[in-house]
Amino acid sequence: MDDSKMMAGKVKKPGKRGRKPAKIDLKAKLERSRQSARECRARKKLRYQYLEELVSSKERAICALREELEMYKQWCSAMDQGKIPSEIKALLTGDDQKIPQNGSGTKASKNSKNNSNSG
Repeated sequence: MDDSKMMAGKVKKPGKRGRKPAKIDLKAKLERSRQSARECRARKKLRYQYLEELVSSKERAICALREELEMYKQWCSAMDQGKIPSEIKALLTGDDQKIPQNGSGTKASKNSKNNSNSG
């Protein structure tokens, strides 16, 4: 064998390396490229819609938590002045009718904990 055709124990074949030049119609190649771009834009649009919905839901959760925090701050300031808010009295006595419904889910969960511990 010729040394020029030997390389690291493999026989080197004459001619071009790699894939043969594709004999694909240029129009078909362009159409595939366009289709791929359309699919990419559609995926991107879906991803942005998902992220916008996620941000919106997180913002709503933040607003609800801020409202809850403000309520707790008011309760604390009332207790610092020696007053017991009616909501806390209701929680301590276990009377669910006196609790005004602010749309906060924490009061209901506290009531269920208190009721499960008392029984």
